[in-house]
Amino acid sequence: MNRSFATATLAAALGLALAGTTQAQQQSGKPLTKEQKMTMERMVKNNLEMCYGVAARGKNDCAEGQHSCVGQATRDREPDSFVLVPKGDCQKLAGGKTKAS
Repeated sequence: MNRSFATATLAAALGLALAGTTQAQQQSGKPLTKEQKMTMERMVKNNLEMCYGVAARGKNDCAEGQHSCVGQATRDREPDSFVLVPKGDCQKLAGGKTKAS
């Protein structure tokens, strides 16, 4: 019973995490890429959050807007690129925000 509950909880959390990214993708008319799906799955599985505005150039986990995903940030601290950090750590980072600017 506990395994079923854990599986259902993980599936629900993954669905919620993908919902935000999916909505942005649908607005642009593009489906989620394999990399985006893997990033979202890793975020849910490891209790991570998206932290915008702190990624180094080429070191982002994903993004909203200009480019689609992993390693495509063209400059440091892009406001729409994020890295995954443990939940609660983003606000501890200089310039870190949990929503894209």
